[in-house]
Amino acid sequence: MRRPGFSYVVAAALCLTAANDAKGQAWVLPRREGSISFTYQRIDNTGHRRTNGFLVPRGRSLDMSLYLEAEYAFTNRFSVTAAVPYVFAKYTDRNPPPPPIPFLPEDACRCWQSGWQDFGITARYNLIGGASGGFAVTPSVSLGAPTHDYNFRGEAALGRKLGEERIGIDVGRRLAVFSRSLSVQGGYSYALVEKVSDISTNRSNAHLEADYLVKPKLQVLAQVFWQRTHGGLRFGSPTPPGPIFPGEVNTLELLYQHDRLLRDNYWHAGGGLAYSFPQFDVVGTYIAFVGGTDTHAGSALTITIVVPFRLGGPRH
Repeated sequence: MRRPGFSYVVAAALCLTAANDAKGQAWVLPRREGSISFTYQRIDNTGHRRTNGFLVPRGRSLDMSLYLEAEYAFTNRFSVTAAVPYVFAKYTDRNPPPPPIPFLPEDACRCWQSGWQDFGITARYNLIGGASGGFAVTPSVSLGAPTHDYNFRGEAALGRKLGEERIGIDVGRRLAVFSRSLSVQGGYSYALVEKVSDISTNRSNAHLEADYLVKPKLQVLAQVFWQRTHGGLRFGSPTPPGPIFPGEVNTLELLYQHDRLLRDNYWHAGGGLAYSFPQFDVVGTYIAFVGGTDTHAGSALTITIVVPFRLGGPRH
């Protein structure tokens, strides 16, 4: 791309697909450069995967989010990103959730629930490569906290309402393939999540991304996401002929808290396009929820507009 910062902000399109984890980037922006990102995301939850991976096509819901993110590079190696989403959620299934899941008023009305979700801030420091290096290694530290006392129960919940700290590392490599630019990068993070009922839901997240420049203004993206929860509750699996779920959600207290305590493991995969206009960039991605256990089935469509800026001099 004409602007060096473009490949560094492609990850803005991935901000909400995986438990609201902002995906890191191996490269940082040049000193005094930054970006403002505006993201729209639509998540269609088409059912639930139980502990054995069995798909239960009930409890469908729709989530839409408007996400604002700002990033600024204080040096050629150090940058800070702050972000907050405004979430809309609605239960859309004609039928109530399968027993023993309660049919809450927020879901039964089949009306939109909306509000701010969790504020997040991330600091990244590039150890190797800098803004223009062919190979980059960048650790990061992130903090997340609920913006207010929102509802966390049901399919129309705004989020989990849990604070967390994450440490991560991203590695990237730029290559020349058929006279075009190809960048491949991946990352891993570990989240320390606020406990509920003395149950830990700490988790590992990893992602792999490839970006290929097919034209001077156009990139093609391919992405894979993985999550593993270390702890949490197994909801159980259906046992024919009745809706029996012999799992670990076996008390009223755990049933009340189960929406944010499940052992949510998944694979997501997809891709998209990124196009550079004179004053801003547009990124669109489609992510399919390929598989998992104690997690949602569905897909996510994300559209992001990235506006770069520079303080204290002309922008690159």
